Amino acid sequence: MPHTKEWKVHLYLSEDEGTTKARVVLDTGTSSLTGHGAARCNPADRDVPEIGDELAVGRALHDLGRQLVTIAERDIEGMGASETGRAARPAAGWPG
Repeated sequence: MPHTKEWKVHLYLSEDEGTTKARVVLDTGTSSLTGHGAARCNPADRDVPEIGDELAVGRALHDLGRQLVTIAERDIEGMGASETGRAARPAAGWPG
């Protein structure tokens, strides 16, 4: 049966003394995860803020994606059969 879910992603960028920090918050309505990323500008480089933004956000999204894959893998493993042949009860879901 088809269904649609809506997950919201909020992205926060800040810069302080040559370091751009990104925080990505994924909200499913029942759980949330946060990814973090940072990029530091080398003082010898030209000042191109977009590059720091791209790196920091990419790293934060990568962190968030890694967390999602880890949770999914844990949930899949929890669906396996136990030694007695019964399906194990998964510790499914998000930390929280």
